Amino acid sequence: MTALGLLTIGARPIAHTGPRQVDIAIRGGTIYTGADAPSITGDVEILGDRIVYVGPSRATAAKRVIDARGQIVAPGLIDAHTHPDSYIRSPYARARLNLPWLAQGVSTIVIGVDGGGTPDVAKDMTTLVAHGIGTNVVPLVGFGAIRERVIGADDRAPTPAELAREQALAAAAMCEGAYGLSTGLFYAPQSYATTEEVIAVAKEAGARGGLYDTHQRDESNYTIGLIASTKEALRIGRESGSPVHFAHLKALGVDLQGHAPELIATIEAARRAGQEVTADQYPWLASGSAIDAALVPGWALAGGYRAMIARFDDPATLVRIKRAMTENLRRRGGEESILLTAGGQPWTGQTLGEMAARWKLSPVDAAIRIVRVPNAAGDAARGTGIASFNMADRDVDLIMKQPWVVTGSDGSDGHPRQYATFPRKYQIYVRQRHAIDTRAFIRRSTGLTADIYDIRDRGYLKPGYFADVVVFDPVSYQPRADFVHPTVPSVGVTALFVNGQLALAAGKVTGVAAGRALLRPRPAGCPAE
Repeated sequence: MTALGLLTIGARPIAHTGPRQVDIAIRGGTIYTGADAPSITGDVEILGDRIVYVGPSRATAAKRVIDARGQIVAPGLIDAHTHPDSYIRSPYARARLNLPWLAQGVSTIVIGVDGGGTPDVAKDMTTLVAHGIGTNVVPLVGFGAIRERVIGADDRAPTPAELAREQALAAAAMCEGAYGLSTGLFYAPQSYATTEEVIAVAKEAGARGGLYDTHQRDESNYTIGLIASTKEALRIGRESGSPVHFAHLKALGVDLQGHAPELIATIEAARRAGQEVTADQYPWLASGSAIDAALVPGWALAGGYRAMIARFDDPATLVRIKRAMTENLRRRGGEESILLTAGGQPWTGQTLGEMAARWKLSPVDAAIRIVRVPNAAGDAARGTGIASFNMADRDVDLIMKQPWVVTGSDGSDGHPRQYATFPRKYQIYVRQRHAIDTRAFIRRSTGLTADIYDIRDRGYLKPGYFADVVVFDPVSYQPRADFVHPTVPSVGVTALFVNGQLALAAGKVTGVAAGRALLRPRPAGCPAE
């Protein structure tokens, strides 16, 4: 099959009734179909890349039989928010199998999040499948990538001509198969955009049936505050005609702990008024970011890395920067709440406080020392990744219980959520804390996520749907990664099928790169190809 043959565009189910022999029979498992329905005990059968039967056990001949007695059988999990570039874009074929996600039972990931998705959707997806990937990918087009292509890293509004160019890029990406527009309005230079600019670009996604997926402008009290930021995102959705999806919903920072009820009430009010609003969440108390994004004030980032360093070199400006950084560090919980996670650095695995003590510097000066280390090109900082411990259990639990919240790892290098989000959620929040039950865990990691993004023929165990199927042991399905060892694969997945092919068996990759680029069906009004 050619690379283009693996770009799944609006494929419809193929009807299979009563085959004499199937390729795979998964027998005797506890089946959760991805719907909001009780489990059943029975069989799932696969022929080619499709599911052909789900129901009570029967004696269909099969080329391969998986004994799933005592285990859970579910649709392959869907991760609503990922940062997998070091894997799916690796020069190494084995890395592109995407083990961190496969080992959790994840068959499909949403990429291009936080405003980072390339406008060149078709070209990018063709490249990915031509090189071979282990999981399916669902692309978003990023507002940040669009804005930087048009006006760079400047802190200014676009001219009318530039805004029209931003809109054209968004429209073209939607016509090429993007599922919606993503933003990361917390991050410079996206943070320099007005609400009206975002609405204008988001309208291009909304007009073509796409959603508005946002890392909102403020999850804490950095700028406009959590509730005002939430209302801004809701306004963008209403005025652009897009469903709103909040990425990694949270109340971040010591000042916002305990504010989840107000956050939820704000979203619930919009939902009662008829607006489509959903969110994803990761089951961790520590967020992941970079020192410059978390601590350096946004105005000091304008113009890019070299402009930031020039501001550090100006004594008067440095005083202002350090004053803002001191306050940002306080709202993050202090220097011991910042774990330095970037790999291969002298500070890897240390807290900011520990490195400050080692270097005999203040925590802010230690942070600046780290940010000053450039990459090879000299146009960005090197090794600034952090895990920031800033959330409260009561907020995480309450957000997780909302029926419109699905699972997203936000999996990025150096944070254990990349390797361990789904089994952690299952073991801690289902089996130990009882925040949700198994049915809700499966539903909000599969079918509901597929519904939110409009991923066709996936997310459910149904005849005719694509055969993304996971089998896992409810006891041994466990996270192994932690903040000291963030790259240890999870365990307990007996089998994971991606498009009918066995991608993971007994926790080991098979070497089959079965993933596909799942392009959204071409919307009406797009130019002829």
